[in-house]
Amino acid sequence: MKYKNLLFDLDGTLTDSSEGITKCAIYAFEKMHMTPPDINELYTFIGPPLGYSFTKHGVDEKDKDKAVAIYRERYSTIGKFENAPYPGMTELLKKLKDEGYKLYVATSKLEKLAVEVLDHFNMTEYFDEIAGSTKDGSREKKEDVIQYLLDKIGATKDGTVMIGDTNFDVLGAAELGIPCIAVTWGFGDNDEMKKAGAVALVSSMDELYNAVS
Repeated sequence: MKYKNLLFDLDGTLTDSSEGITKCAIYAFEKMHMTPPDINELYTFIGPPLGYSFTKHGVDEKDKDKAVAIYRERYSTIGKFENAPYPGMTELLKKLKDEGYKLYVATSKLEKLAVEVLDHFNMTEYFDEIAGSTKDGSREKKEDVIQYLLDKIGATKDGTVMIGDTNFDVLGAAELGIPCIAVTWGFGDNDEMKKAGAVALVSSMDELYNAVS
């Protein structure tokens, strides 16, 4: 067992949430009377804090909270379930849990919504704790979520690894001195994650298992 505490990102790592996130982003832009970015740009909404993504794509800083609120109007009722676990992920989580690993979720998604998504797909039982962002924005950066989680469970960086699909996961973990395994089935750029310091890039559930064991 190379690591004891496995911290999983949610969107793009545990589940393919691209349909719900992109549709909700389009909904927000249209409600703000703005032309939505093309679909390839919309995929960049998966991973980082929403406010960051909206300002990156043309929403004024003063209007970002409004854009986030509109996005969540649709996401909280419809978008969160336009989603599906990646094939083989549930089986991998069960295997890791049975073998004594401690599994956690560290996501920039609102914590309440993260729990609802994991409950919906019967995945909650595999995790000892689920940590996400707060609605007031006081905890939304990946490093803040990870630190909150570590404080809550009383764990240190020793024996801990982040598992995610974007630079935000790699760099957020690095801020706290924690290694990150990057999965290639999500929405990040593989070369960028490697350059950012990912300790491994994995392309299958078997490769992920081997990287942590």
